[in-house]
Amino acid sequence: MTIEPASPSSRTAGSQTLARGILALKTIASSREGLAIQEVADQLGVHRTIAYRILNTLSDAELIRRGSDNKYRGSSGLLLLANSAHSALRAAAMPILTKLASELQQTVSLIVQEGTDAVALAVVEAQNQHYRISFTEGSRQALNLGAAGHAISSCHPPLASDPEPVKVARAKGYSSTYGEVEPNMYGLAAPIVGDSWNMPACINVITNRPELIESAIPAVVAAAALIAAQLA
Repeated sequence: MTIEPASPSSRTAGSQTLARGILALKTIASSREGLAIQEVADQLGVHRTIAYRILNTLSDAELIRRGSDNKYRGSSGLLLLANSAHSALRAAAMPILTKLASELQQTVSLIVQEGTDAVALAVVEAQNQHYRISFTEGSRQALNLGAAGHAISSCHPPLASDPEPVKVARAKGYSSTYGEVEPNMYGLAAPIVGDSWNMPACINVITNRPELIESAIPAVVAAAALIAAQLA
């Protein structure tokens, strides 16, 4: 007896509803303003009734919630998924961050978005640094300040209301700032951009040496791209 491998169509038979649910979840999670039922239906290319059933299922799982404005947004159930995603991101990033810190002889960090904050998921110091500018993992700052905040915000789809630093970061592929978070300190951050995950993040370098910022841009951008490729 010869057992033929399943064709691609048979492997995905019956999975259309699941695929639609995943797409709905990703679409809602990436929306800053939330999405109404009809907007979700339009994104999925389905009738409003089908979208409503999918949204009810996601709501029952506490992955999304319906607000008083009748728009759907991410809910608490996403935190468990985010924790798992954080582990995968950190694992992919650590060897690259370690190499970058050694190359630049600077402290580098992996920053992720949590709500309206930018949070340090990992911090790596170069072993032979003569001086250190350090901060702790878990430290946070507002997304509207600093190179990391602007780089992370640039991961989102463009909005007309985006501030100029975010537009610049999106166009250049990196953000550089001076004195926005700490006085007399320069920041450089490159967004980690990809379609295979939905977690705005960046690599961040903080220094008091202005000449380092310019020279480090190619290495930081390349490291962010390498992390994105590892996760793809």
